Amino acid sequence: MRLLVTGGAGFIGSAFVRLAYQKGIQLTVVDKLTYAGDLKRIQEAKSTEFYPIDISDRPSLESAFINGRFDTIVHFAAETHVDRSILNPDIFTLSNVIGTTNLLELSLKYGIERFIHISTDEVYGELTSGKSVKFKETDSLLPNSPYSASKASADMFARAFNRTYGLPVMIVRPSNNYGQWQYPEKLIPLFIAKLLLGEKLPVYGKGENIRTWLFVEDCVEAVFKVMEKGVAGEIYNIGSDEERRNIDVVRGLLMIMGKGDDMIDFVADRPGHDFRYAVDTTKTQSDIGWSPSVTFEKGLEKTVKWYIENKEWLLNKKREADEFVGLIKERYQKT
Repeated sequence: MRLLVTGGAGFIGSAFVRLAYQKGIQLTVVDKLTYAGDLKRIQEAKSTEFYPIDISDRPSLESAFINGRFDTIVHFAAETHVDRSILNPDIFTLSNVIGTTNLLELSLKYGIERFIHISTDEVYGELTSGKSVKFKETDSLLPNSPYSASKASADMFARAFNRTYGLPVMIVRPSNNYGQWQYPEKLIPLFIAKLLLGEKLPVYGKGENIRTWLFVEDCVEAVFKVMEKGVAGEIYNIGSDEERRNIDVVRGLLMIMGKGDDMIDFVADRPGHDFRYAVDTTKTQSDIGWSPSVTFEKGLEKTVKWYIENKEWLLNKKREADEFVGLIKERYQKT
């Protein structure tokens, strides 16, 4: 197998690159190296061929196809932060929709044998209660943010290329990932960084919104199994039973780091904030033979430990993100 990984210097993509490299797979990585990309994440994958390419730049992207001679693509590259999508939806359209379409067209042209498109559980919209109902792969897509709308659009193009042209595409929809190397604009690494600096934690609304949390190493193991065993044209949910309210996640961090509730600062909710995400993984478990192995409590402990051990990287990245956080606060105060 010769493998191309897009977004391979990002958080989840790099975890997949490290896993594939450990398994002895020949790798090519494409990554634009935006603020969220970092080659340090894949420095251990020493023989990996790397192209600093924006997937929305069709000619540059095609050069990787010409030189790479790969047969399988795992497509992680995407703009992913909901808050950023609220400020700049056009960037998300360019990367997530145009970029994905470029990849699909070139995959067809160069005879790619397997195309695994990494989506998100956010394309389903929201569940409005904390009951046992979960999204299934056959449910309609009702995205509520510019980010999730761009990912849903990419899913539709991926499905259309399978149906219209016979391109062997599989779609994977993971739930919220967390773990080492995540950029501190997302809740867990951001709040760890703030606690290390003695800053209060801004929690949207009352912290009642519910997410399903999936340790990143469990996620990429599932993606790897889909790559090996998945069926073209199929969709696979990847998630866990680890549903938590945001406030419970925050209090878990406070407990691990020896802090109290006085560090919590409840702030105005963001526009269009989905209440709950949860995916049914019955199909993935039965067809692919995967189930998560890391509990949220154990994964959170491992994550906090890693960030403390890599405090310099975390705090440097947080400083980079602070300017954008200020823009978000300013925008929300005006709405």
